[in-house]
Amino acid sequence: MGHRVHFSYFIIPFLCLFSFLVPSAYSQFLDYKFYDRSCPDLPVIVVRNVWEAYWKESRVAATLLRLHFHDCIVNGCDASVLLDDTEDFKGEKSTPVNRMLPLAFEVIDNIKEDVESACPSTVSCVDILTLAAREGVILVTNTLRANS
Repeated sequence: MGHRVHFSYFIIPFLCLFSFLVPSAYSQFLDYKFYDRSCPDLPVIVVRNVWEAYWKESRVAATLLRLHFHDCIVNGCDASVLLDDTEDFKGEKSTPVNRMLPLAFEVIDNIKEDVESACPSTVSCVDILTLAAREGVILVTNTLRANS
């Protein structure tokens, strides 16, 4: 007769490993109030820029969300989608799929410029991308609700 392997030999090590991974996964979420003290004008800057762009071109909300998705899909959200090409480096910004998002890049650049003026070296680019995408989704949702 062969050996019967007990189920607990597999499940217990798996649960132990999983218990160590879970806390680190939850620590990656954006705290919307994180910059309340260090950059209190951040929400206003993001809202103003996204709204201005939206009223010029309503597709900007979708392009901001798509840009954020492209940033996060491969190796996590790191703002690498904003990197330009250099002599030694091929940036993500110039890839064919991202070249179709010039309006989103323009909005993000405007937000980054305004944020740097208000709070130099404080807000990360990935947080700007995330907040802009969030604001775009909220804006479209509110617009659709108002029109229905």
